[in-house]
Amino acid sequence: MQAISTGHPLSRRSALGRLAVLGAAPLAAGHALAQSDIELLDYAVRGTAPAGYPAAYATTVRAAEDEGRLTIHSTTDERVAAPLVADFRRMYPRITVTYEDLNSTELYHRFIAENQLGREAADVLWSSAMDQMVALATAGHALAYGSPEKGHLPAWAQWQDRLWATTYEPVVFAHHKPSLPEAEAPRSHAALAQWLAKSQGTQGGVVSYDIQKSGVGYFLAVQDAAASADTFWATAQALSAARPHLLLTTDAMVRQLADGRARFGMNLLGAYTVAQARSLPTLGVIFPEDYTLVTSRVLLINGRAAHPNAARLWLDYLLSRRGQTVMATASRLYALREDAQGETTGAALRQLLGNRARPVALGPELAAPLANAAYRDFILRWRAALGYTKG
Repeated sequence: MQAISTGHPLSRRSALGRLAVLGAAPLAAGHALAQSDIELLDYAVRGTAPAGYPAAYATTVRAAEDEGRLTIHSTTDERVAAPLVADFRRMYPRITVTYEDLNSTELYHRFIAENQLGREAADVLWSSAMDQMVALATAGHALAYGSPEKGHLPAWAQWQDRLWATTYEPVVFAHHKPSLPEAEAPRSHAALAQWLAKSQGTQGGVVSYDIQKSGVGYFLAVQDAAASADTFWATAQALSAARPHLLLTTDAMVRQLADGRARFGMNLLGAYTVAQARSLPTLGVIFPEDYTLVTSRVLLINGRAAHPNAARLWLDYLLSRRGQTVMATASRLYALREDAQGETTGAALRQLLGNRARPVALGPELAAPLANAAYRDFILRWRAALGYTKG
């Protein structure tokens, strides 16, 4: 679990969110912002609406500045989110942002527990586990808000003004180039099942999500099973012979692949994997050739948010052309908007993938596999396929 807080004083992690604004050297833990830094941050005119927004939006800005705080719980790594937090604060320096990086399952269950106990929960949830966000929204936990940016998004990217897709991200395979050259690596889900079946335990070093502990992992497994049930369950059964390392995050999988502890990885989040492959020469990335799932980081504003206006500003910022361009340049997430600029955009990805792109649309049906019976049956079948009979 990691956090960025742009209030004062700052922790070492807090400084990350500040660096992109100030261009300063890292601060030691516990050091506060100097007065000159505060003056540099505090240059925006109070209550000003962004360019192109209706004049009445200034009322929302002033209300958010009066709230003065914003709490975000997210599955997006803090190092990836830091440029976005910094640029948001460049626009709204009077709003202190606390950003906490959580595993998807922890984020989901913590939010539910805090609501049940009557405790103050995060103002915003931002998660790659699309099904969990849908489940929360359909259970009444999401604030309805008609963003001024709505018209710039595809119709599938929002649901009832309560859920908002913010990115357009591929789900990829990855491999350790020295021990598994690209020419030998499976390039489709069907080829992966065959490759694993032939290994009989000799290939080894396969990494993927532990779908019992990772909400994102479970969501992706369900999507694969829906795309091709026979291939998915054949792959799960063949995995048992490969003695897979089942992990909680894409970042953990990338580390094992890059240093050779694993040879092949399935169902990694493409934004992280592609970005890290640029600086890791041993890491190869494959966009599956039969179909490539495309998912999104989904944002929900807490229906009981303590700072609802600040949450609205954050949503609008992430959906704006400015925010989407920061995503595609500094954060290296795949931006959703057609007019976003940068290396990692949905437009470029659609051109690359063509008809094999399998985007996941927002809708209440995504939550169905989380129902108790459906979840239990899927997990039990997955465990049986992998040869897990206890625990």
